[in-house]
Amino acid sequence: MKKALRQGVLDARFRLTPEERRAKSREIEKRLFGLPEFQASRTVLFYASFRSEVETHDMVRRALAEGKRVVLPKVKGDHLLLFEVADFDRDVKPGKWDIPEPAGGKQVQPEEIQFIVVPGAAFDLQGNRLGYGAGFYDKLLKAYPGSTAALAFELQILPDIPVDVHDVPMQRVVTEKRIIEIKS
Repeated sequence: MKKALRQGVLDARFRLTPEERRAKSREIEKRLFGLPEFQASRTVLFYASFRSEVETHDMVRRALAEGKRVVLPKVKGDHLLLFEVADFDRDVKPGKWDIPEPAGGKQVQPEEIQFIVVPGAAFDLQGNRLGYGAGFYDKLLKAYPGSTAALAFELQILPDIPVDVHDVPMQRVVTEKRIIEIKS
């Protein structure tokens, strides 16, 4: 069920043109950077967008220009290692599965991060997240007490997503049209 649901949403996301993806990503960026929790956060974990994901490369550059400490994940075995990035264009290279990741840098512990920007295949109005199937972010978020926001195109918002015991819901989902705040 999850696999078919994931594939359907990813197929729809892949059908967005690069121009549509850029324009929608810019709207999402405006909403994300306007969040008081994001503005108050000194250290932010982003993901480096890949393929048809909400584009984050310019968001990372902007956060760095605004003086934030930016952290990006790197896949290591079955979990994510977190590294500080000082210059996106210099410090980020294609890694596992060609996903952009830090080429090195200072390793950061999850408790140093105040805000996590989360990718995903699909989300629902209760904050449930359908990831890509490896569970990397669920493992990271399980013990994380800070603020989270998932970035998604409106077409990734579904009425209901099946959840498992290890799935960690989002606090909010930011799309090009709205911010969905999840009541806990």
